[in-house]
Amino acid sequence: MTSAPLRGLALRAASLLAVALGASAVLPATASADEASAAAYDHYVSIGDSFVAGPLVTSERVTTSVPLFGCMRSSSNYPAMLAERLGVTEFTDASCSGAVIEDLYEPQFSDVLPQLDALTPETDLVTVGISGNDFGFSSVFVECAKQSLSNPLGNPCERHYGDELSQRVENLRGEVATVYADIAQRSPNATVLSVGYLQILPESGGCWPSTPVARGDVPFLDRVQTELNTMIAQEAAAQGAVFVDVMERGHDVCKGSGTRWVEGLIPENGAPIHPNRLGMEATADFVAQELGVPVQDAA
Repeated sequence: MTSAPLRGLALRAASLLAVALGASAVLPATASADEASAAAYDHYVSIGDSFVAGPLVTSERVTTSVPLFGCMRSSSNYPAMLAERLGVTEFTDASCSGAVIEDLYEPQFSDVLPQLDALTPETDLVTVGISGNDFGFSSVFVECAKQSLSNPLGNPCERHYGDELSQRVENLRGEVATVYADIAQRSPNATVLSVGYLQILPESGGCWPSTPVARGDVPFLDRVQTELNTMIAQEAAAQGAVFVDVMERGHDVCKGSGTRWVEGLIPENGAPIHPNRLGMEATADFVAQELGVPVQDAA
């Protein structure tokens, strides 16, 4: 990258990018409070990367014994919102910023257990958001930012990558399928929800230079993200999980602060190129709807 300020923004974004489901409903919306209490899930486990953990969203619950900032897990992420809504007896949020699929099986930090270790035979609800970092969201956006300097109106990043990013998505199928198969084995009675990734870029146009992706590369990256979500949905469903599609259009990084669900490189509420508080609330709503729980009215 030839611009020092832009390089700094890109590197900060890269360091924060971690770049991240079953069939039974809880209750119909007309159920009484007593019935809701009786039918609530007992043990909810959240698994995933920073699109789940929610770094810098409102407030953070940081594990101080972990090197650096640990998992940067927000107490205002969508799993925390969902757990409160459901009134679960036990809630374990194992999500961690920067997580890749390997971190579900091996410690991401010395004092952090593998995420799948949070699952037990008693676990009855699991939400999962993983594979964005395995795909390489952070490095792709940094590379596209660099490429955009050469031709902001063209598609230099698409020309740079060719079909490599689509191939990356395809290459992840086996690992993603294994994750959901292993979750089903460890928690055979759980409702498992696979939560996709919120829309990052618009379908066209973009907002260079505030989000430095060349105009012609915006549809390219949006298409690749759609391919990633589609692959996750297919592999999760093949293992008995239910995919929650959260990629509702119109809330990308180029929208205003009261509309966007994902922050740009200069964030106002959340980490760069990550869900903000509105994005977490929207995701909690999508998952709650899948479970048959009434969506809360905005206060």
